This record gives sequence, C-alpha cells and structure tokens, in this order.
Amino acid sequence: MQNNLKARYYSGDILVEGQRRHSRWYERLIFSAGLQLIIGLVCVVILPSFIIWPESIKNILNLQPVQLHTMIANGLAYWVAFLLYKKLQKFPGAQTLIYLLPSVTICWAIAVGVILLFRLDYSRPALLSAFVIANALLILGNQLSRKYHQLKLAIVPFGDYQEVVVLKSSDNRILQDPTFSGVRYDAVVADLRSDMPDEWQAFLANCALANIPVYHSRLMVEQLTGRVKVKHLSENIFGALYTTSFYGIVKRLCEIVFVLLLLPIWLPVMLIFGAIVKLESKGPMFFVQERVGLGDKDFKVYKLRSMCQDSEKKGAQFATQSDARVTKVGKFIRKVRIDEIPQFINILKGDMSLIGPRPEQRVFVEQFKKEIPFYSYRHVVRPGISGWAQVTQGYAANAAETSVKLEYDLYYIKHFSFWLDVLIVLKTIRTMLTGFGAR
Repeated sequence: MQNNLKARYYSGDILVEGQRRHSRWYERLIFSAGLQLIIGLVCVVILPSFIIWPESIKNILNLQPVQLHTMIANGLAYWVAFLLYKKLQKFPGAQTLIYLLPSVTICWAIAVGVILLFRLDYSRPALLSAFVIANALLILGNQLSRKYHQLKLAIVPFGDYQEVVVLKSSDNRILQDPTFSGVRYDAVVADLRSDMPDEWQAFLANCALANIPVYHSRLMVEQLTGRVKVKHLSENIFGALYTTSFYGIVKRLCEIVFVLLLLPIWLPVMLIFGAIVKLESKGPMFFVQERVGLGDKDFKVYKLRSMCQDSEKKGAQFATQSDARVTKVGKFIRKVRIDEIPQFINILKGDMSLIGPRPEQRVFVEQFKKEIPFYSYRHVVRPGISGWAQVTQGYAANAAETSVKLEYDLYYIKHFSFWLDVLIVLKTIRTMLTGFGAR
C-alpha cells in the first residue's frame, strides 16, 4: 500500500462512468514533488545570495568561499527539511505545523553546526534569510495542501466498511452504484474479503486497470488512524511485524552514542531533581521496578521516584489522574517526563531503547495476555522511554485503554523505521512542553 495517498491525487487516469478522463497537465505539474523541490531550492539558495551579493550574478562560476559555503549549507538544509516533510506526511497526525517548523529549525541548526565544526566562512544574513524563506515556503505548501487536498475516498458499501466511513481525517463518500458519477476521488476503498455482486467486482477491476488505487478497508483504517486493529489480525500476519535487523542495529548504536554524548547534561539534571525528591518526602531517590522487555524477559527499570514511599504496598496498580500517591515534585517531573531520565541507564545496559512500546509490569502483562489477543507481540522490540502509543494516546489505565494502546504499538512495530522514530521524537518534545498524557 502506498502510504502517502495525497501524492497520487493528480496521477493516473480517472474513471468516470466507464470513460477515462486524464488529470490536467498543469495540475500534475503544480503538485509535483520534484517541481516543488526545485522551486524551493531556487528561492532558498539563489534568491538570498543574489540579494546579498548582487555581483555573484556576473561571477556565478567564480564564487568566493563564503558564498559557496553558505549556498551549499542552505541547499542541503532545505533538501533535508523537504525530504523530512514529505516522509513525515506519510504518517497520521503529522500534517501540522507543530512538526514542520521544528524540522526546518533542526536542519538549519545542523547546517550551522557543521559550518562551525569545520570553521568554514559563511554569511549569517544569507543563512537567516534562507531559513525564513524555507519556513514560509513549507508553511504555504502545508496550508494549501490541507485546504485543497483533503483525501477523498470512494467507499464500496459491502462487508466491513463502516470504520472507514466514520473517520474524519478524509472525505469519505459511499458509492450508490458502481460508477463515480462524475466525481473525482483519490482512491477506492473496499472490503476485499467480502462477497459483492459481479458488477462491483468488475468495477474494482476497471479501477485497477485505470491506475486508480484500490485499498482494502482494513489497511486504510490502519493508515488513517495509526493503529493496527487487533480484531482484524491473524497469526500469519505477524511475519511482517518483526523489525528490520539492519535498522535495529544502527538504531541501537546511535542511541548508545547519543546517551553518552549527552551524559554531561542528563546526569547533573537527574541528580539535582533526585536530591529535590529526597528533600520533599522520605524514601529513595530512585524508583526501581521489574518490567517486561524484549523477548518477554524481565528487567529492572529505573525512574526518579515521583510517588510517596510504599506507594504500591497494596499491590501493583495503574497511575490515575490526580493520583493521591504522587508528590508535588513528582507531579512536575512526571508532566515533563524528567522522571524517565534514569532510563538512559537502561539504554546503556541494553534493556530499553529511546523509542519503543512502554514496558509494563509482569502482573499486568499476564493479565492482558488473557484479556487482549496478540498482546505478547509488543515484546518483539525493545521497550522505549517514549513510543507511538504514548505520544498519540497517552497512558492507559485499564484493559480497554490498553487494547487501544496495543493497536498503536503494533502499528509502530509494523512500520518500524527511521522516519517514524523522528516523528515520535518531535511528538515527544511536544509532550514534554505540554504535559500531554501525564498522570
């Protein structure tokens, strides 16, 4: 299934009442990713340079080092930002400016960092101008896309199609007969396992021949919600849920380097807040608890203590909103996720990852194994400090919420990739700033 359906809005032929109607050439040109990239590079690289250095127009083949370095930095920063923007758009909930603007900022910050590292000559006005132009271009493109390119789906009314109809992230219209009746759609959605009349089967075949995307309703729900529905799964599906070994290895090495490089920052912060925790209430600085990790094996997770001493003397229980066991300092460090900092130690030990499903206590795991089908499959990857379920849903406090959380976890495992991890990092930053899902 092609994730970014919007990219196909103006591609291919449109089948209308048995006739093919080609999309307009200028529509295909305007919304071409290649053309957008070229226009962006011209505006970001060429325009600021010619404004700041008018003489460079005459000496384009004999640029000074400061001009060359700045133009290359701007070009690479915009290319990476544009690529990141397009990749993140494939995932649900990533089409907002909340994730777009930080992505551009990070790309230019890296470009400046490389320039300073190698002590290259550069122009601050040119870099700043390009940064502003890049943000303006991507914001404009994002707003036009959101306004004029809402995904329009034609729903075939047979089998299990109701879950697609109720989704608000797309314009869903149920077909009354096997024609488009003059309306243009991005794709056709059907329960391909359902029994449908011959004329509808012929309609789907004609759509495929006309290069009109036809998607199974289950996959469309998964793509638009970011959840792999548990009730639609079967044992043989899970062959695709095991993560790519190469990326897993690269991710593991990068996380170790990242944690070690930031050691001078996170270690003092952890010790300072740990001391504040001890001053506020009796008990240890750290909260150590058995959790279930990779391969369904137990490990000890470390956190800054955010609850009063002996908070689980009555047994394991979920944290709830306004939990009386949470201290005043604990409420703050839980909101901004500072209590999770000691889990960097778990990363170095190999127990956890930066990104992955949150680890649960053994007592809850055994309970959910009995109540929720396929719950054990969330243990095919290392648990994480942050994860797709945590930044999308928040904490779960009962079996029903945990079932939804599992669907997010399975989506992460199935779509395990660098780009999804980047989106989760950006969502985690938003979570830290807003306190989303904190309990």
